[in-house]
Amino acid sequence: MKLKKYLTLTRAGIIEALQFRLSFLVMVVGNMLYLIVVYFLWKAIYASAGTDVVNGMTFTDTLIYLVLATALFNFMEMYTVWEIGRNIQSGKIVLDLLKPMEYRKYLFWSYSGSFVTQFFLTFLPTFIAVAFVTHGAIHMGLNLLYFVISVVLAVSINYSIDFLVGTICLYTESIWGINIMKQVIVLLLSGATIPLAFFPEPLKTIVGYLPFQSIYNAPLSILLDSAPQPHTLLVTLGTQLLWCVVMIILSKLFWKASLKQITVNGG
Repeated sequence: MKLKKYLTLTRAGIIEALQFRLSFLVMVVGNMLYLIVVYFLWKAIYASAGTDVVNGMTFTDTLIYLVLATALFNFMEMYTVWEIGRNIQSGKIVLDLLKPMEYRKYLFWSYSGSFVTQFFLTFLPTFIAVAFVTHGAIHMGLNLLYFVISVVLAVSINYSIDFLVGTICLYTESIWGINIMKQVIVLLLSGATIPLAFFPEPLKTIVGYLPFQSIYNAPLSILLDSAPQPHTLLVTLGTQLLWCVVMIILSKLFWKASLKQITVNGG
């Protein structure tokens, strides 16, 4: 019965997402322009390097990485910080807390419908197009299964970070600056903007101990590895699982401690 309750929210989210077709078209056009810029930028970087392999990645590897990172971003982005911030400012947060479902779960499953639509409308077509254009550069094997598992863990980590940052709005009652700062940090340190392979060694080591690299770099590294070693997979997925559990616990504890800060209309 609980699953049916959650799937009802997923279905409602799918219906809502399909109502805004123009926004989807605008997003696709914007992504195409971004990817064109990325293509010529990195083509120039590799041309100036004078070698086909830079930091262990070919131009094709880098392009696949960045294109799929953009697709993953569109697929996993939930705008949780904006939602929590708006609800706090409007006072709607009080009504949400009265619902017979934990707020954290309610918010996640409300956005789960967008996962489904974005997967079929953006990520899957992008993945198929990349695989076709690169003539099989993406190995189709067990790495796809590990990639799916890694993405599921990445979604949970990303949501927990969003929810934790959104909770800060209970103290600041402001969302714009917090969300922009969060996006910049996550996109940079997760490898979505620049592959982590291009980071200088000290910074790469530091980033390896942070949860952000588990969002985009981990699943994409698994996907691009045509022959993943058991030890590498164990470390990558194990690290993701660890951060998944840690971030869930931290976000829940911070939310519970911060509920005392709720004020509505001066109350």
